[in-house]
Amino acid sequence: MALVKLYGMTMSWNVTRCVAALEEAGVEYDVVPIDFGAGEHKTPDHLARNPFGQMPVLQDGDFYVWVTLAGCGRSWINDDPQSYENEMAFESHAICKYTCRKNKPELLKEGNLKESAMVDVWLEVEAHQYTATLEPIILECLVRPMFGRATDQKTVEDNLVKLKKVLEVYEARLTKCKYLAGDFLSLADLNHVSATACLAATPYASLFDAYPHVKAWWSGLMARPSVQMIAALKKPYFHNSV
Repeated sequence: MALVKLYGMTMSWNVTRCVAALEEAGVEYDVVPIDFGAGEHKTPDHLARNPFGQMPVLQDGDFYVWVTLAGCGRSWINDDPQSYENEMAFESHAICKYTCRKNKPELLKEGNLKESAMVDVWLEVEAHQYTATLEPIILECLVRPMFGRATDQKTVEDNLVKLKKVLEVYEARLTKCKYLAGDFLSLADLNHVSATACLAATPYASLFDAYPHVKAWWSGLMARPSVQMIAALKKPYFHNSV
C-alpha cells in the first residue's frame, strides 16, 4: 500500500489535476474515492484529514495537504457544481506544487529565478484565465446533464468567447517556445491537462484546430503517460475524453 494517498472523486478535474503531477513526479500513490453525494466528506474519518471537509486532500505519511475556503463542504451534486469545483481548485494547486517540490522540483524550475517566475506566471494564467473560462463549459455540457439538469447554452457561448480570447494569447506564446513557461515541460503545462481532457467529450472538441501552435502543444502533452492516465480515469464518466 502506497504511503501517499489522494482523496477525492476522479470525475473531478481538480482531483485528476493532482494525478497528473503525481504521475509525472514518479510518486507511488493510491486514489481513495470519496462519495460527496453520500456525505463521505463529512464523516469523522475525513474530517480528521481536513476539518473543513473539502477535497482533494493529499496524505503523505502522517502529513496532509489541504487548503480551506469560505463556503466549504458543499456537495456539488446537490448544490451548485461550479462553486464547488472552484473551491476544489485551490486544494489541487497546493497539492501539485507540494508533489513537485518534494519529488521533481525541476517541474517548478526552482533554483532558476527567471524560469521559476515564468512557471508561476503560467500557473496563475491556467487557474484564473484558462480553466476559469473552460470550467463553466465543461460543467454545462457534461456535468449538469449527468444529474438531470439542462445545459445553459448562454453560459456556454459566453465562456467560449472568453476562452477563444485566452487561446489567442496562448497561440502567440507558443509561437515563441515549445511549452508555456519556456522550452521545458513544467507544472504549468501539466495543470492544464485534466480540464482540457474533458473538452474532447463536449461539442467543442475541435476548438484547438483554429490555433495550430496550441494544438501542437496539446498533442505533445497527450503523448505523455500521465495524460493517458487522466484519460483512463475520465472515460467512465466522459467517454470521449482525450
